[in-house]
Amino acid sequence: MIINDTVLRQEWIVACLATDLTNEPKQVFIMGERVALFRTEEGVHAFKDLCIHRGAALSLGCVKNGQLVCPYHAWEYNTEGECTKIPQLPASQAIPAKARATVYGCKEQYGFIWVNLSGDMEGAPFFPFPEFEDDQFHKVMWGPQVVAAKPPRIIENFLDVGHLAVVHENYLGVSDHTEIGDYRVIRDERGIHSEEIEVFQPDPDGSGQAKNVYYTYAIDRPMTVHFTKRDKETGNLMSILLTVQPRDTETSVAYGVMCFNYDTGNSDEESVEFQDMIFAQDKPIVENQKPEDLPLDLQVELSLKCDRVSIAYRQYLKELGVNWGTA
Repeated sequence: MIINDTVLRQEWIVACLATDLTNEPKQVFIMGERVALFRTEEGVHAFKDLCIHRGAALSLGCVKNGQLVCPYHAWEYNTEGECTKIPQLPASQAIPAKARATVYGCKEQYGFIWVNLSGDMEGAPFFPFPEFEDDQFHKVMWGPQVVAAKPPRIIENFLDVGHLAVVHENYLGVSDHTEIGDYRVIRDERGIHSEEIEVFQPDPDGSGQAKNVYYTYAIDRPMTVHFTKRDKETGNLMSILLTVQPRDTETSVAYGVMCFNYDTGNSDEESVEFQDMIFAQDKPIVENQKPEDLPLDLQVELSLKCDRVSIAYRQYLKELGVNWGTA
């Protein structure tokens, strides 16, 4: 079933890790749409995964001389979606104007392939991610993680500071330090972000030393958020970006980037394993929340002061008019 959300169809939605798109076309599902991704010398491209001739999946074909070739009858499409060759026709016969593929916006950025289903190469604004472009930060890509939940619930969980000492006890918090101090959420030229929030953690940097660290949460786009964790003693910074793909009406796919300006002592594989473990602790909570749609009416659920970032996220979705995954 196609997800009809005018706002989200204008957004840049994560499709896959950039490293997952090789020389062969790749099929992904975004908002219920079957999408064919492919690379040429010109860059990355996304088509509706459907040949106009007999409905074959273009993603099962190949890329030849910069053209996407249908696997069924070898029709060739250029990157603008125009059919340039139909082998079954005489070379002298004009190709019908209707012989076109549906083209979506497609970009490679921040280690991901992004798709805009509106077909607009501009579309919604793209968010800044300065840590990714800063050579002082080591970057580790994470995902995909398939979740039987809608994106707003997954994203709000990521923005929830109050659960760290409960769901992630002995990793991101401890049971005798659950209180969260008050803080403000700010809207300025940087966007929507929190003030620093003090969180006590048993081992925030792999040194074995328990201490307070300081989280700043930021809302980048409806499907993309991040936080930065700062150690005031050492100056160590860790930033994690989370972006979620509405795959279909039943499932979402989460991806992330972890950025460190210090040596964690872990390999990239170990960092991913730790993040997988943390996410696995969150997953059953998120998959069983009711209602499945995130309530935008702030009177439906009881909120606390420590939920200010979650409240700001709900207000932001309401302002934009996002209806998928919201109530």
